[in-house]
Amino acid sequence: MTTWWQQATVYQIYPRSFNDSNGDGIGDIPGIIQKLDYLKTLGIDIIWLSPVYNSPNDDNGYDIRDYYQIHSDFGTMADFDQLLEEVHRRGMKLVMDLVVNHTSDEHPWFEERPDFYIWRDQPNNWGSIFGGSAWEYDDSRGQYYLHLFSKKQPDLNWENPELRQAIYDMMHWWLQKGVDGFRMDVINFISKHPDLPDGENGDGSPYFMNGPRIHEFLREMHDNVLQHYDCVTVGEMPGTSPEDAQIYTNPDNHEVNMIFTFEHMDLDHAPDDKFNYQPLNLIDLKDNLEKWQHALHNKGWNSLYWNNHDQPRIVSRFGDDQTYRYESATMLATCLHMMQGTPYVYQGEEIGMTNVSFSSIDDYRDIETLNMYDEKRTVGIDEATVLDQIHHVSRDNARTPMQWSDDENAGFTTGTPWLAVNPNYQTINVKHDQNSEQSIYSYYQQLIAMRKQYDIVTNGDFTLLERDHPQLFAYTRNNGHENWTVYCNFSSDTITLTEIPNGEIMIHNYDDGILSNSQLRPYETIVLRNMKEVE
Repeated sequence: MTTWWQQATVYQIYPRSFNDSNGDGIGDIPGIIQKLDYLKTLGIDIIWLSPVYNSPNDDNGYDIRDYYQIHSDFGTMADFDQLLEEVHRRGMKLVMDLVVNHTSDEHPWFEERPDFYIWRDQPNNWGSIFGGSAWEYDDSRGQYYLHLFSKKQPDLNWENPELRQAIYDMMHWWLQKGVDGFRMDVINFISKHPDLPDGENGDGSPYFMNGPRIHEFLREMHDNVLQHYDCVTVGEMPGTSPEDAQIYTNPDNHEVNMIFTFEHMDLDHAPDDKFNYQPLNLIDLKDNLEKWQHALHNKGWNSLYWNNHDQPRIVSRFGDDQTYRYESATMLATCLHMMQGTPYVYQGEEIGMTNVSFSSIDDYRDIETLNMYDEKRTVGIDEATVLDQIHHVSRDNARTPMQWSDDENAGFTTGTPWLAVNPNYQTINVKHDQNSEQSIYSYYQQLIAMRKQYDIVTNGDFTLLERDHPQLFAYTRNNGHENWTVYCNFSSDTITLTEIPNGEIMIHNYDDGILSNSQLRPYETIVLRNMKEVE
């Protein structure tokens, strides 16, 4: 049986960068309310709201000081209640970020309940994901605390049942308020190996990713909280294999509905340094996505995404954001949305927003980017090389303000934006797309509508075609009654197809509506439907 979230399309809002209603340069909740009709018109079913909790903003809200308060930058709890009411009035749902691997060191628990955190007299050799040691000395206790991320983000001690109950109480509070689910930040990090052994070359991930009690904790969370609500859950789970995901997302296991995997997002950089980018090998991408499609078919459920607040813009990454921006953005969207799973659209993706290339490190705000810059400059890597890596990989690529119009600051704010707007906002913006006969925005509308209209998109199986072709990503979906073939040219070359089935054109990103001479033009994509009985 298909559930509401399997046919849904999710839209992620990064509140700080979405829409500023009061001119202070920071996006806010009233600004989101102003744009709900825009999201409804796009066809969105679920809004995922990145953290709006009270926070010192060391990591842009993923360091939470109070789970029960809205940060003043974003508005008030009354604003949030109005947002929730307006979302529901439009027939959409709202998902909150659940950040419970760590809090801010300014959370009252850090002083009042040190047993809610992980302390050692001597640190192990683990490195932080944000650089440096994963341990910080606390003078008042005379011990070190674990922080897998920033030193202002101490990890919570999930071995403590009182900590777990405090988290479950908080989840109940939000769900009773009416939120419709959670995106769970690095949720597969919450169970650490109790001995915290040293890791090879300082890599502790074998001892905190998918740890020994993770399934127990998630099932306890389900039994205590989630089973009491008609809600959706997606777990962000770095380092998770398809075999792991089958356990996490199998409905019979009562853990989470779907997970975010990272394997396909790790294919264009060196394994030991995400800033050391390299060209995508399309065959690797096809093999990876095929693996996940098959692994979870009829066993669990996939989430489908190219972009989020932590990833560079996909049109700049796997496409061509200059000559073929429209073609490559729509091709990438088709490739993703025609697969089985719940698709996630990140703000600005639907108008083809691109990476930004700031000329100075002073223009960047992301803690990971700033730490990387300092580390690489300290070991003598020249500034031009480091900035080039940042231009391709920095998380701030996703965080530049939403480009609403060609007005000053892209219509995002009447003040000074917290992070500079991408200079190309004068040609790439919502107003331009909505007034154009051919637009990425209207193409996304079509894709989102197709998911609701055609069951095959939700439930059909997946077969990869042309596995070894270095530029063509092609696959079929079929459900026994019809067969859809999806062709995606991942290059600026014209490529020749060996065999093209007859069929009705369901969607096509070239205006002429024809497949020319058995060829795909640069970044061309087309979906063909055949109603013949499929064996």
